[in-house]
Amino acid sequence: MREFEGGALMYRRRETMVSFYNPFGKISMSENYFAELVGYAAKSTVGVAGMATLGPGDSLKNIVQPDFPEKGVRVSETGAGLCIELHIKVAYGINVTETVKSLTSNVKYAVEQATGLDVKRVDVSVDDVVS
Repeated sequence: MREFEGGALMYRRRETMVSFYNPFGKISMSENYFAELVGYAAKSTVGVAGMATLGPGDSLKNIVQPDFPEKGVRVSETGAGLCIELHIKVAYGINVTETVKSLTSNVKYAVEQATGLDVKRVDVSVDDVVS
């Protein structure tokens, strides 16, 4: 999307919406909302030391703002429900398998309770172990 503001041309990323219908009509929520919701649920899981960056865009944003809410989270919509991709750092000495099981359960519960939408899949990548 291009906008003209104050004599300068600004580019803003078009935000993707997750939409669904209920008896009252169409409801749309931004993917950033889901990313923040998932990020906070993930960080509250025991054993998760933090979120890892997804790629060069996140790495650059990490320099400016080290702990942005949607860091390490990607949410996409499919016909059957939401697919959530997480990139995390785990604490050294913690059982990684149990942490990931707990994380997927916490994230799925948080999203389904907050939105009423079905979570089809939660993919977790453990990118780092920190002490």
